[in-house]
Amino acid sequence: MRSVYLDHAASTPVHPEVAERMMSVMTHQFGNASSVHGFGREAKRIVNGSRDQLSSWLGCEPDELVFTGGGTESDNLAIFGVMEQIGVQGSHVITSAIEHHAVLHACHELERQGCEVTYIPVDAMGRVSLKAIEDAMQENTALVTVMYGNNEVGTVQPIFEIGELCRSHGVIFHTDAVQALGSVSVSCRDMPVDLWSFSAHKINGPQGVGALVVRRGISLSPRLFGGVQEKKRRAGTENMAGIAGFAKAVELAAAAGQVRVQHYDELRTALLNGLRREIGENSFVINGHLEHYLPHILNISFPDTTTETMLMNLDMEGIAAASGSACTSGSLEISHVLLAMKLSDPVLRSAIRFSFGLGNTTQEMEYTAQKIGTILNRLRK
Repeated sequence: MRSVYLDHAASTPVHPEVAERMMSVMTHQFGNASSVHGFGREAKRIVNGSRDQLSSWLGCEPDELVFTGGGTESDNLAIFGVMEQIGVQGSHVITSAIEHHAVLHACHELERQGCEVTYIPVDAMGRVSLKAIEDAMQENTALVTVMYGNNEVGTVQPIFEIGELCRSHGVIFHTDAVQALGSVSVSCRDMPVDLWSFSAHKINGPQGVGALVVRRGISLSPRLFGGVQEKKRRAGTENMAGIAGFAKAVELAAAAGQVRVQHYDELRTALLNGLRREIGENSFVINGHLEHYLPHILNISFPDTTTETMLMNLDMEGIAAASGSACTSGSLEISHVLLAMKLSDPVLRSAIRFSFGLGNTTQEMEYTAQKIGTILNRLRK
């Protein structure tokens, strides 16, 4: 049976060159980057060399980049790190209703600790209103956190405009850019954003390593204690092989550049054209923004069936897709993102996320469309 992986938004296959780089580190370097002897100096050279590479490609200074254990930790370090410096009680935070749970659950915890949080609604295409954010601003607003691109429907937010608004009000701005990295051009230096969260395993790097870019001048309280690593912002022995793999993954993504994005668009177009041919334009609904979107994420509803039924049947055909975020897709609950978009019940209950990446072909998209047609025909009988 043919196997088609269309869940790259959850996690991506490690690129062979990334695996080769990591294997080289794991088999030849084993020192601790905090040690002063030769083995330690070599480990520190690998970590700092990777930091220099990553900061160059991300458009930030090396001392602004903090290595973490992944996107969730990067989000948590940004939010709690800033708010503990400012003071949680009596402060105000603004976020959107469609954030990843790494941000939403962090905001819920801030509320428990006495912080006021405003959750900005989105329109039917999953985009926040700049005016809504401006209207929500208060004298005690300390932080705005809005994701760059949504992990479920792919909608890209007006990040530059939000950043400019925050600057004009003297408010710190954080963006979860985990899904955006590798799919859109990211330059931390050219954007009015104070904190950026990234993760390696979304761009063909290893799981368990991420980064937080902290603009110079932003004070951050650590979440981990026990060492002076990462300029005292994140204690613990560095994941040397993971960091080296992360740097290699970003290098490869940067080298691919527009070719990578164009390939995603070709895959997206092939799947949509295949569906139009196999089941007709009126048999599916595209969820998300039709202009401002991440090219590797396509969320589609099939109102004639349900999410669980379609996912099960796709899996039996060897096609891996998802109902939404990998952090919640094991649950039968309706996606908070789709609920926030106020979609109709049949659309809500039949949404499938297809996400593209390394190894996918237009032939696979045509195969997927054919199988969806077969599944729907079978279910209608």
